[in-house]
Amino acid sequence: MTFFVQVALDVPLDGAFDYTAEQVSAADVGRRVVVPFGNRKLVGIILGVSAQPSNPEIRHKAIIAILEDMPALPVDVLAMLRFCSAYYHHPLGQVIQTALPTRLRDPAPFKVVESLNYQLRDAAALKAMLPARAVMQHRLATFLSEPRTEDEIRALSPGAWKLVQSWLIEKVAYAVKQHPPIISASGALQLNADQAAAVEGIASSAGFAPALLMGITGSGKTEVYLQAIASMLAKGKQILILVPEINLTPQLEARFRARFAGIALVSLHSSVADGDRAQGWMAAARGDARIVLGTRLAVFTPMPSLGLIVVDEEHDASFKQQEGLRYSARDMAVWRANQRNVPIVLGSATPSLETWHNVRTEKYRLHLLRERAVSGAKPPQISLVNTRRQSLVEGLHPGVLQAIRDRVARKEQVLVFINRRGYAPVVHCGECGWMAACTRCAARLTVHLRERTLRCHHCGLEERLPARCPGCGNQDVRPVGQGTQRIEEFLSSQFAHAKVIRIDRDSTRRKGSFEAALEDIHEGRADILIGTQMLAKGHDFPNLTLVVVVGADSGLFSADYRAAERMYALLAQVAGRSGRGDKPGTVLIQTDFSDHPLFQSLIRDDYASFADAELAQRQTAQFPPVCAQAILRADALVLADALAFLRQALALAPVTPGIVVYDPVEASMVRLANRERAQVLVQSSHRGALRTWLAQWMHALRQVRHAKVRWSLDVDPLEV
Repeated sequence: MTFFVQVALDVPLDGAFDYTAEQVSAADVGRRVVVPFGNRKLVGIILGVSAQPSNPEIRHKAIIAILEDMPALPVDVLAMLRFCSAYYHHPLGQVIQTALPTRLRDPAPFKVVESLNYQLRDAAALKAMLPARAVMQHRLATFLSEPRTEDEIRALSPGAWKLVQSWLIEKVAYAVKQHPPIISASGALQLNADQAAAVEGIASSAGFAPALLMGITGSGKTEVYLQAIASMLAKGKQILILVPEINLTPQLEARFRARFAGIALVSLHSSVADGDRAQGWMAAARGDARIVLGTRLAVFTPMPSLGLIVVDEEHDASFKQQEGLRYSARDMAVWRANQRNVPIVLGSATPSLETWHNVRTEKYRLHLLRERAVSGAKPPQISLVNTRRQSLVEGLHPGVLQAIRDRVARKEQVLVFINRRGYAPVVHCGECGWMAACTRCAARLTVHLRERTLRCHHCGLEERLPARCPGCGNQDVRPVGQGTQRIEEFLSSQFAHAKVIRIDRDSTRRKGSFEAALEDIHEGRADILIGTQMLAKGHDFPNLTLVVVVGADSGLFSADYRAAERMYALLAQVAGRSGRGDKPGTVLIQTDFSDHPLFQSLIRDDYASFADAELAQRQTAQFPPVCAQAILRADALVLADALAFLRQALALAPVTPGIVVYDPVEASMVRLANRERAQVLVQSSHRGALRTWLAQWMHALRQVRHAKVRWSLDVDPLEV
């Protein structure tokens, strides 16, 4: 009998496509299939099987193959992907393909690697053959006298796994299929009262229980996660942990592997090779992997025994995808926890106002950590350094330079934080006023002096640094302002005997350079650190006692209503790098506006009063989280075409009470990568009403063809 199979494909069209198949049943829903689409072969996912086609008027092609190399996407994951498609108004086929590991979007069958244990055939005999000085090899041989997992071997030392692979080739070691692991954890730390209450509250939660774990930096949020996870593992549950950025994953992964040795953990993020990522995804989908640690896309990973979701640094903007499927992984995690009826923990020292609003309206429970976890460690002393009408030396106050000098003399580490990479933000001619501008964007070119280039940090355009002004020929063109490179050059000259390390996106481009720099810091081979927000999050440097913040005023008077919230979070995070060990920490913030309320709340370490004041302003202005927003964005080679498209789009918009539609306007950065941009803002006090309205509008808009214009819809935008 011929059946009709509904298949979701990675194409920008709504709905599924019907194909025919003979050997297929309802049990194949969620499986990968290869189908013909035009002159291509595409991978799709089966959404349904029926005896009748959706459209009997057309000729249906046959499925090429049903791939049984991966577990079928379960009902709950398909439901989540359908919701994601409906909420963000993105084609379902593209949502599903986005959620799959890259390797599983390929038509080629995927070979699943079995989970194995490794052991030596004769540990005593091998040790007798090893040189006495090969301490690590002796240690590993003793370790492999019993069956060990790859995770356990990798946790032993960086080179252990490579050595085991050579022993496998030499046949002195062998591999056998793993038995289910015995759930155990080791190395748990003594909890203080706040931590213990938080662990108890999370571990005892029954069903969907969203909670905010809020604590000052260094308050031991990770230890709370670890002990709550241990409780869930003991119940036979799987745990999903989401982190905002890749550079936070290795250190967190190492800590989890050390605590849960022998328990299958997979790491899912873009730095993991495609094949390894697919293997990890499969292990989670089969239920073999008990802990899944990953960035945004990991939220869609199938986990049949899911028991707890943790979202670390939940306020971080990295959880919101800014291209293609513009989804929020944090919000999808909350939806998934509700769907699966499991607790979810959102962790942050400076929670997003959306999460804080949910706490204030008692939708979320609050677990508060009020002291640092290390015994005797105190929050750093934050002081403001008034720079108004002061003579600065390369952007640094003389008092700040003296504070750096004192710490270096005491063999303590200093972090100079400036969230602007490059040498200087602009090059300027004092004669005619010329400033180097990007020819493709509405932005200035940043000076990178070592490379003798000007670089656009928005589109990547690079030009040679000019020897003279292109406008008037003046040879005295100068960099204006400070960047990480300029601060590095100056401090290296001032502290000739100190080791200065710069960490930003430019200095860590080479693979392994970021990890090497962190190792230098931890091993005491660095005295002064200069960095951007790459150094602000999650790092623990016990010998770092002074943080200097340069350029803190940039976020105080922005047109973006979220700027103050972001600035507070960034400053609190970078301040938290100081004094995490047994030495007291100091934070010096250079500012022209020392009486600004944001700084005053920061000094008092009073995020609650700052957040409540921000919420009151949002309420008055009717900004999120007290309302819901969406933005229709359009770009074209000429701004007039983008605006004309948006006006046509407005003509198709339903007229509905309670939905406010604003006029088309230029984007805040009107030109980006040779395309000019405009947008329309829509908002409503009722999220459900806005979602229904957007569905009607998008249906009408997708019938319109505009060859000159690209457009996209951003629901719950972070950039307005």
